[in-house]
Amino acid sequence: MKIAVVALGKIGLPLAVQFASAGHQVVGVDVNQETVDLVNSGQEPFPGEAELGERLRRLVPSGALRATTDYADAVVGAQAVVVVVPLFVDDRTWEPDFGWMDSATRSIAANLSPGTLVSYETTLPVGTTRERWKPMLEEGSGLREGTDFHLVFSPERVLTGRVFADLRKYPKLFGALSPQGAERAREFYEAVLQFDERPDLARPNGVWDLGSAEAAELAKLAETTYRDVNIGLANQFARFAAGAGVDIYQVIEASNSQPYSHIHRPGIAVGGHCIPVYPRLYLWKDPEATVVRAAREANAEMPAYTVGLAEHLHGRPLAGARVAVLGAAYRGGVKETAFSGVFATVAALRAKGAVPLVHDPLFADGELEALGLRPYHLGEPVDVVIVQADHAGYAQLGAADLPGVRTVVDGRRILAPAGFSGVSFGVVGVA
Repeated sequence: MKIAVVALGKIGLPLAVQFASAGHQVVGVDVNQETVDLVNSGQEPFPGEAELGERLRRLVPSGALRATTDYADAVVGAQAVVVVVPLFVDDRTWEPDFGWMDSATRSIAANLSPGTLVSYETTLPVGTTRERWKPMLEEGSGLREGTDFHLVFSPERVLTGRVFADLRKYPKLFGALSPQGAERAREFYEAVLQFDERPDLARPNGVWDLGSAEAAELAKLAETTYRDVNIGLANQFARFAAGAGVDIYQVIEASNSQPYSHIHRPGIAVGGHCIPVYPRLYLWKDPEATVVRAAREANAEMPAYTVGLAEHLHGRPLAGARVAVLGAAYRGGVKETAFSGVFATVAALRAKGAVPLVHDPLFADGELEALGLRPYHLGEPVDVVIVQADHAGYAQLGAADLPGVRTVVDGRRILAPAGFSGVSFGVVGVA
């Protein structure tokens, strides 16, 4: 097949590489010329994705994969078009911004060939595939969905850094708008993906038809919103446990020894492109979902709560204190700041008159400054330390690495308390 992949980001490019690895001719389209040039030279546009560089260096010279900024080059004549364009959500109103996706959809429609399967993999509010993309594609192409082309939704279920492993591990979900579209989608995904054996599943791992685009859209929102709600509950437990003189981590370990309990870990923040965002997409269509809203608000409060905990342990106002926030990334080992807790933590520190400084081994000083953050270097004097991201190297830190530190709050439970003798040391969820 000729396959077009629209948007060569941290999910789209590995997908394009996976499809090419399965023996198909893949053309990726992206609006960023630098990304296109890097891909066409066989180079990774971003670091940290296992197997990506090796596969690019093999597939691009062979002609199996190339990139372009021209939708006509990519979409005309393609048997399948897979869309992984970002959908943004307003951080204040929680409303989705479809701008980039609308633009990409109109460009796809203008170049759509009869017989093409179009699959959206970007996470969407329920009903978007049928109510927004179908009429937009039909109007722009003059073709009729279900007869002249087929439209499905199939959520990506992978994490950056391990995309190829996750593609094999998890069932590929999809939902179509017509029986013919469902058959086309099943044939396509079975032709481009391979799956690990999963004896733990009730049915064989592979391509799973959920019966409708709406069911597939909700499945993605449900699995990610569940995690946000679970973390919100864990954070509520953690705040209560700390006041009651209880170690919440001990409680969670004990609770989860029973097979029906799956309490997640509490922490300073929930970040990334998925968990803090997709509950908002769910709430956009179901504003009466009080449980979802309460969990999202509880998690959003955690950076300020952690700063308040640091001030309490410090025993004096933080005004004028040099506070090192360890970790700009939203999670350890990933060079990504999407919805990272670092921003809310720094804002809460500034509100108290502190001098927030940020350290992250994955970011150069200039990169931190471009994010509006003032860099901190290990070995420089500091009064207070707050751990925001669980980078593996932080586990080895001690007071000697942070001269003058009087107070430490570990928001990720990664530090070794023994390394901070004589320091006021706290962990979110531990009295």
